[in-house]
This record gives sequence, structure tokens and C-alpha cells, in this order.
Amino acid sequence: MTRAERYKAAGVDLDAADQAKRRIAEAVASTRTGLARGGIGAFGGMIRLPQGVEQPTLVMSTDGVGTKILVAIRAGRHDTVGEDLVNHCVNDILVHGATPVAFLDYLAVADVDTETIAAIVEGLARACCAHDMTLAGGETAQLPEMYQPGHYDLAGTIVGVVSEQSALHGDAVVVGDVLVGYASSGLHTNGYTLARRIVFDELGLDVDSDMPGMGATVGDVLLQVHRSYWQAIAPVLSRMHALAHVTGGGIPGNLSRSLPDGCGAVVRRSAWPVPGVFPLLQDAGRVTADEMYQVFNMGLGMIGVVPCDKVAEVRQAADGAGVGTWPVGEIVAGDGVRIE
Repeated sequence: MTRAERYKAAGVDLDAADQAKRRIAEAVASTRTGLARGGIGAFGGMIRLPQGVEQPTLVMSTDGVGTKILVAIRAGRHDTVGEDLVNHCVNDILVHGATPVAFLDYLAVADVDTETIAAIVEGLARACCAHDMTLAGGETAQLPEMYQPGHYDLAGTIVGVVSEQSALHGDAVVVGDVLVGYASSGLHTNGYTLARRIVFDELGLDVDSDMPGMGATVGDVLLQVHRSYWQAIAPVLSRMHALAHVTGGGIPGNLSRSLPDGCGAVVRRSAWPVPGVFPLLQDAGRVTADEMYQVFNMGLGMIGVVPCDKVAEVRQAADGAGVGTWPVGEIVAGDGVRIE
């Protein structure tokens, strides 16, 4: 009996582990751009700043995937949560006009198998490649006393760069600006604690069940990848007065973060088609409209604050990237965000 056969008989498949490690190494290597420096697997990731950026300013953000991971574990599908994480972070720094240049991940596991880890990293790499961004490093921590068997958590940090004079802070927003809403691809990565309770506990469905009225399974609907708005917005960043990534806190909680003192916003519910998953959750969970708009994105994953004469150009860029948009409201004198 060979060494590999002895370990396999004891429950450890060394060949499978080696294959997964090769997949992980190939995935990470595929993301290296011309800005990458240093070696793969080093203690620290190295990245050069892109040339031609005046007064380069780093923009950084850290986030996680939240309890959407529990849906992925339940479905046994782990190749998309990495994409969720990267795209979420790209959107967070896009709000400030930043170009993504590097990403680092942190994966904490109990006794998760190497196949699952490889699938997660491949998802991370796929999203990094889509944004011409280097997966510069990461950490996989085995913490069996902190996580249930088969469970894990995933978080990441993104590094972007923007010219200091071009960064978006919301200070350019004025009364009369138009709110342009960008279509979401579902729940994105927020509201899953409530969504899981409604779908799995109150409706009694499972990941392989048909989601009522959706023409897809529960797993397909709940695991739709968090959309990146980079391609839709980057070409027209100079036309934007502000951007708001609609994540936890919904439209009111996030749009208000991008408005200066003296400017409020009115958002009209009738201005865009709300995807069917949201009224389904609202009805089945007996959730009030106010709570829905505070927890979920309600079909708008990003909102741009745009001068009136730039709206057509901004929407055309989104159309070219295959992302639907709608004028969903405007900036008014005052403060706060009203949804009417």
C-alpha cells in the first residue's frame, strides 16, 4: 500500500488535496497583472500603483459575504461566493471613483474540504480577472473550535486608486440632480438572515425547491451573484456627482451617506420594476414596506446622482454594459431620503 493509499484509507485523500492546491495556485496566478510584484505565497502581497494618476490616493474597503454563505453551504455550491465578495468590494470603492488594483481574502474554516476551498478561490480569481485586478494574497485559517463542521466565513479587502482631485465625496451634489437607479441581480449580499427565515422556515422550501413564481430554484434565486457595476459606470465616472452602493441599510441608509448637508433625496417606488423575489419575501414574511426598503436593495444595487444634462449619457453607458437603469428620483433641498 502506498503512502497516498494509506492516508486515503484513513480519510485523507492526498491526491485530491494536491490537485486542489494546484487549482488554487493556478487561480491566483491567473490574476496577476502588470502591476503585481513579489511572489505568490509570500508573507505580503505587493502591487505597484498604476502610472499616469495625478496625486494617486488609495481607496480601501473591507467586507464579507454574510449569511449568504449559509445558503451556499446548504446548496453545496461554493464557486460564486468569492465573486460576490469581490464584486461587492469593487462597488464600494467605485462609489469614490476608484479603480481596483489589488484584493486580499481571508477564509476561516472548520474542517472544510480542499475541494470547497479551491472552488471559493476560483470564484475570487474569476472576479479579480474580470476587473484586471491582482489577487495579491490571503489567509486560510483552520479554526475547528470556532466553526461548525463544514462551515466557513469569507471576508476580503480591496485596494483601489483614484486621482485625489477626481475622487467622489458627494460634495458636488446640488438640488435638481437626478437619481439614476441601476438594476440589481437579486438580493446581492444583504438581507439573507431575514430571507433565509422566510424561505426555509416560513415557506418550508429548500434549495432544490422551485421558488414560487420565479421559474428557478430557491438556490438559483438566492445565489445569484452580486453584480459589479464597474463596466456600467467607469466610462462615465466624470459625469457623476455621487454614487451610493445599496447594501445593508437599503436605499435610505446608503443614499444618505453620499449626500452633503442641505441636500435630501426623493425616491419614487413606481419608477422601476421591483423583481418578483422581493414582493414574494414581503408577502410570505409579512414584512412591512418600510422594513423591506431598509433591509433589501429592492432591485436597485447602485444609485448615481447625475446632473440633468448627463442622464442620457450615463444611461447609455449602462445599456452598453447590459445593465438596466431608470430615473428614480431627484435631489431636493433639506435632508434625509424619502421613499414615496
